[in-house]
Amino acid sequence: MGTRSSKHRAVEPRENGHKPENEGSDPYQSKPKPKTPVRVQTPTKPARKTDQNTILGKPFDDVKMHYTLGKELGRGQFGVTYLCTDKNTGQQLACKSISKKKLVTKADKEDMRREIQIMQHLSGQPNIVEFKGAYEDKTSVNLVMELCAGGELFDRIIAKGHYSEKAAATILRQIVNVVHVCHFMGVMHRDLKPENFLLSTKDENATLKATDFGLSVFIEGGKVYGDIVGSAYYVAPEVLRRRYGKEIDIWSAGVMLYILLSGVPPFWADSEKGIFDAILQGHVDFESKPWQSISNGAKDLVRKMLTADPNKRITAAQVLEHPWLREGEASDKPIDGAVLTRMKQLRVMNKLKKLALKVIAESLPDDEIQGLKQMFANMDTDGSGTITYEELKEGLSRLGSKVPESEVKALMEAADQDGSGEIDYIEFVTATMHRYRLERDDQLYKTFQYFDQDNSGFITTDELETAMREYGIADENCIKEILAEVDTDNDGRINFDEFVAMMRNGTQNPAAKLF
Repeated sequence: MGTRSSKHRAVEPRENGHKPENEGSDPYQSKPKPKTPVRVQTPTKPARKTDQNTILGKPFDDVKMHYTLGKELGRGQFGVTYLCTDKNTGQQLACKSISKKKLVTKADKEDMRREIQIMQHLSGQPNIVEFKGAYEDKTSVNLVMELCAGGELFDRIIAKGHYSEKAAATILRQIVNVVHVCHFMGVMHRDLKPENFLLSTKDENATLKATDFGLSVFIEGGKVYGDIVGSAYYVAPEVLRRRYGKEIDIWSAGVMLYILLSGVPPFWADSEKGIFDAILQGHVDFESKPWQSISNGAKDLVRKMLTADPNKRITAAQVLEHPWLREGEASDKPIDGAVLTRMKQLRVMNKLKKLALKVIAESLPDDEIQGLKQMFANMDTDGSGTITYEELKEGLSRLGSKVPESEVKALMEAADQDGSGEIDYIEFVTATMHRYRLERDDQLYKTFQYFDQDNSGFITTDELETAMREYGIADENCIKEILAEVDTDNDGRINFDEFVAMMRNGTQNPAAKLF
């Protein structure tokens, strides 16, 4: 995790061959109000009590009940990373264990929760470490994620010295894809550097995976950021001037490209202050070796990424379209990112589950869906407050998902629950919010209460019809289909256990599970 508060994290030079500190894991509009749920008696399976002192706000859950912890992979300021094995599947993963003693202040705990929220929000993208879950016990918060056996990009750069232009382009494309996805999904990384990219395997052509979102934030529309964060060599000049936005991530990626091509950072000195002075001065050296032998296209892209004025700096989408980066692009293969995966899951849900998700979406506080709010704004290009078919198609395309028109239409129909022909904000949140919400007993119980209006502990056919009519989706055949699927004991009503089983169905399969 990153250093919080207004301190810089200076990059300490490391000798070639030094063990990676965290090898294999991380160095790591207002919404309509739902109708008020009626308070009811304890459901069939009461939710476990949540310890008031928890950081995650959910019951303690021992990570060792689900995973076998193995050897230590790395050690950082906030935690220790271990190899771990899923007891059910045998899959090898990484577990970062953070001591709660290190999370002293309220801000530390909020930062921890935000980091987890951001990892959940971004999980499912091809160049971002897959997040599997967060578990808290009395002494630790444990983050389980994909194992990246190739170590840090930092160490590979040190070993190589510098890359060929083709190899540098391949790496930069992955780095900027991360920036593009983060910005489109409403996240500013704020600490991009080679140490925060892991290699999926030890192979030469291993996939790059971004990790450590400890300094990342959800982008708030119109907000100007002023806290100084990041790592010395990679800090943008506007960060030092305490007035910045998401453009800082492109600057950091430009510094990384300069290092990939030349083996040295563009701004350096013997002290942190000296580095900052060089950044503010802004002179980029293209005269020293090996720049005479580097193509004009590569130098043009570096200049555009290291433009001092953030308003004139190239964007992530423009970097990906730059001729130097596009030449010899390896694959035109469609990418099913997190957003598309979640929308596809919605397509196969019955109408009660979709409606329940809508009830959950309406009740979520703004800070938990800040990224989705920004994503909605990015897709709603005409600012109408709804997303049209064309806007959805274009938005998915900009996220890297090449989706056939027939598929976009099917996704549109799945998300557009009221049949208006457009997706409103709550429908969008319903379709794209992270399915980890379905893991929370308290959230599921509150949603069950919404339907169980007479406090009987059951959702009857009348209650189902009433709730669905409110949303304009009730018909007799639909209700019969829902009961046939969900009412497993065939008593003509839905109890809490049956409701939970329906909601969690499809989220437990490791191939589809996003939390």
